[in-house]
Amino acid sequence: MRKKSIWGLIMAMGLLTACGNVNAETANVQEAETSIISEAETDNAKETDNIEATDNAGDTDAEASDEPDNSNAYAEAIAQETSVSEEATVSEEGNDSEERVPTAEIGEHVLPKYTNLRTDEAGTIEHISYTGHNYAGDGSEITKEANVYLPPNYDPSKKYNLMILLHGIGGDEDEWGLTKSTSRVKAIMDNLTYYGDIEPFIVVTPNGRAGADTDKNTKAIDSFYKFGEELRNDLIPYMDSHYSTYGEYDENGYDLSAARAHRAIAGLSMGGMQTINIGLDECNDMFGYFGAFSAAPTSYPATKTAEILKDCEYPIYYFYNICGLQDRIAYQSSSAAAKNLPALSDKFTEGENFMWQEMDGGHDFHIWYQGFYNFAQIAFK
Repeated sequence: MRKKSIWGLIMAMGLLTACGNVNAETANVQEAETSIISEAETDNAKETDNIEATDNAGDTDAEASDEPDNSNAYAEAIAQETSVSEEATVSEEGNDSEERVPTAEIGEHVLPKYTNLRTDEAGTIEHISYTGHNYAGDGSEITKEANVYLPPNYDPSKKYNLMILLHGIGGDEDEWGLTKSTSRVKAIMDNLTYYGDIEPFIVVTPNGRAGADTDKNTKAIDSFYKFGEELRNDLIPYMDSHYSTYGEYDENGYDLSAARAHRAIAGLSMGGMQTINIGLDECNDMFGYFGAFSAAPTSYPATKTAEILKDCEYPIYYFYNICGLQDRIAYQSSSAAAKNLPALSDKFTEGENFMWQEMDGGHDFHIWYQGFYNFAQIAFK
C-alpha cells in the first residue's frame, strides 16, 4: 500500500464515520471516495477492493506492515497549525492615538489599530462548562468546555448576534486564544466594535470534538464529524439560555431556525471542514453566515455541497473562504470545496453572498487571523 499523508488518512476515516450530513446518500459517499482516491493519486481504487481476504497469519502480518505510518505527517500538520501565535499589540501612544472612525477593510492586512490591546471599552472572556453528549460513542452525558467573548458593556437587556469559532485538528477550545486579556481575537473584536466597523456580537470557541475524548492530542477524529448534533442539542441551547442572544430558548423545545440570521459559524482547518460539512450542509437551518479558513481535506467537494443545498429552503446570507497559496495541507481541498461553488449552485453569487480569497501564506494563524478579521466584518451585515 502506498504511503499517504495524514490528511489522506483523515479523509478515509471521515468517510467511514459518515462525516457531516447524517443523511448523506451512499451515492454521495462513493462520489467523495472517488474524489479522494484521485486526489491522493492512488494507483487504482478497484485494486484495493478486489483484494481477497485470507486467513494466513503471515499474509495478515505482511499486510499490516504495509499500513502507512502517519506519525511524522501528523506531527508536521500539527506543527504548522501551531507554528504562529500572536497576541494583542500594545500601542506606545495609548488607546486615544487614533481617531474613532471605522477604517477596517476586507483584504490581506489587519490594520495595526485593530490589534491594539484596549484598556478602555474592552470586552470580557468567560470560561464555561456545559452538558454535552458522547455522540461519537454511547450518547452518554459528558461535560464540555468553551470560551465566550462578551463585547464591551455587555447588556443582558439587549440582544446579541452569536458566532461559533472552531479550532483545528491539533487544537481545542483554547486554540484561538480566547483565554486571556491579550487575546488577538479579543483585540480584533474590541477594536472593530470601538471604531464602529461592526455591531458588537458574542463569540464562543468550543471544543469541536463531540465525544468523550476531547484531548487535543488524541488521534481519534471521528467525533469531529458528530459535532452538528452537539451544536443542535447542547451548545446552541446552552448559549441561548445563558446569554442574551436572539434565540428564544424554551426547555421544552424551540425553533432554532428563527434566529439563524443572527448566528454565524467559522473555523480553521478541521474547523473549516466542520463549517462546510456541518454548518453549511447539515445545520443551515441554524446558521446564516459561514466562514471557512483553510478547510481541511475531508471537506465536501463543491459538487456535493451544491447537490445538498439544491432544495435548501434557507437563504445563505454569506459564505466566506480564505486559504494560503503555499498551504500544502489544505489548498487543494479548500479550493475544491468552495472556489467554484457560484458556478455550481444558484445559492451563491460572487460578490454578493460569496467570497473566495487566496493570498500568500501557509497553514497557520497568519491566514486565520486575517480570515477572522475579514469574516467579522462580513457577518451579520
